[in-house]
Amino acid sequence: MKRVLSFATLVAAAASLTPATADDAANGAKVFNRCRACHTIGPGARNKVGPELNGIVGRKAGSVSGFNYSDALKQKAAGGLVWTAANLQAYLDSPDAFIPNGVMAFAGVKNDGELKDLIAFLKTQK
Repeated sequence: MKRVLSFATLVAAAASLTPATADDAANGAKVFNRCRACHTIGPGARNKVGPELNGIVGRKAGSVSGFNYSDALKQKAAGGLVWTAANLQAYLDSPDAFIPNGVMAFAGVKNDGELKDLIAFLKTQK
C-alpha cells in the first residue's frame, strides 16, 4: 500500500509540474510572419494579394470589401462558410483540401501547435 501511495504522490507531483498547453497568441504572431507576404492585419490593414485579416475569426467567408475572391471561395461563402476557429484550422492546415480549386498559394501550417497559436493570434485581431 505504501508503494502505491508513493507512486500516486509522485504522479500527482509530476502532473503539477507539467505546463498546461494553452494557445499562445504571441507565438502565433511569429507564425503569422509566414502570411505577411500576402495578408495584412492590425491598424491600417489593407488588401494585398490576399484580403486583410482583421476580424477573420467569426467572419463570413468572402466578405472583405474590395477583394476579388476566387470562384471556389465565393462558392463556399455562398454555402454559408464562416471562419470559425475550427474552419480556419482545417483551411490553414491544408488550403487546397478545404477549398479545392482555390487560389491561395500556401502549403499550410503543418505543426498543430503553431496552427493553434496562429488562430489564437488571429482571434486577438479585431
